[in-house]
Amino acid sequence: MVEHIVIFKMKPGTTPEQEQQLIEKLKALKDRIPSIVDLSAGRTFTPERGQGFTVGLVVRFRDRAGLEEYQPHPEHVKVKEYIAQICESVLAIDYEF
Repeated sequence: MVEHIVIFKMKPGTTPEQEQQLIEKLKALKDRIPSIVDLSAGRTFTPERGQGFTVGLVVRFRDRAGLEEYQPHPEHVKVKEYIAQICESVLAIDYEF
């Protein structure tokens, strides 16, 4: 299995509605990209520990091939375009378990 973990820091001026829209767009990927085994996304409830990162995403794939299918998928690309509009910084890590 492969875990893909991403955290997002919003740009100054990003509204709570835009942040919530990001979370909804991320969650919708689960039903749109076949290689996703499981997905969760949400806003942190401990912002003081997040160094400005307020939204997290965890996506699980069966293998690296699933992650490789996900990255260029048109639905993922659309969400990445939205991320570029509202996020100042994005950190990702991938590992097998």
